[in-house]
Amino acid sequence: MKIGVVDLDTSHPQNWIPIERELGHEVVGVWDGGEVHPPEYVQDFAQKHQLPKVYASLEEMAAEVDCAVLHSCNWDTRIERARPFVTAGKAILLDKPMAGKPGDLRQLLEWEAQGVRLSGGSSLRFCYETQEYLARPESERGTPQTVICGCGVDEFNYGIHAYSMLAGLMGVGARSARHLGQGGQRRVQINWADGRTGLLVIGAAARWLPFHATVISDREVSQFQVDASRLYRALLEKILPYLEGRIAVPPIPLRELMEPEMWALAARRSWEEGDREVSLDELGEGGYDGAAFGRFYREQKYGKGN
Repeated sequence: MKIGVVDLDTSHPQNWIPIERELGHEVVGVWDGGEVHPPEYVQDFAQKHQLPKVYASLEEMAAEVDCAVLHSCNWDTRIERARPFVTAGKAILLDKPMAGKPGDLRQLLEWEAQGVRLSGGSSLRFCYETQEYLARPESERGTPQTVICGCGVDEFNYGIHAYSMLAGLMGVGARSARHLGQGGQRRVQINWADGRTGLLVIGAAARWLPFHATVISDREVSQFQVDASRLYRALLEKILPYLEGRIAVPPIPLRELMEPEMWALAARRSWEEGDREVSLDELGEGGYDGAAFGRFYREQKYGKGN
């Protein structure tokens, strides 16, 4: 495919581009909305990473690429940024989190129903450690009944990784989320109708914490930390063949792929409403503020007032 990179906010673009090329794709150009970096950054980035074109608009990029990869740290721009590529009939990879509000998630599903190829999310959904665990015979490892997943940094932009790892290990179809309190980090319980339970430990900690999982089945207890150096390839290997059209069926259907975002939205409503159990059917229209996170992210890089 000819791939266009949209927004350079995070470290992901510079780390994904070499893998995309290794997997046989051509990265033809970049567009940046300036949410995090100053205007001159995009030209320097294009030169450093040998990208032939800096696009003046998303519409110009949409006319020339097969697939757009959306990297903005402000998830509230997802729909706006994706729309020109939807109109042009191009494939779209949405970096994590895929969206931060229920209405945006519904819009993505509507586009998929119209035939748009959409995928993405957290690399932790596809991490090799989960793949290796699930590849073992169920007669040996048993069926996961209680799974604990966690990581540090923040509750949604980074915390979505833990939600996604839990979904990879337990599968989707959870019915509710409940915040269990905050002792250092937040603790969140995800409930399935058949009695299985996931526990998440997310949010700011005194120092960076690795992605970790403890899987308790009816036969054993397994624990692992994720090798972060292999994460991006695990995601791109799974998703790009579908976006390219080489396989007809997505590795994970979009509705299932975005369920971790729904769990996170339910968890937020839970802690906003006295830690009550919140069903995924009652998310309402609240959510995580992507613009505020974008401003915070910029300040972390360039200082306040920049």
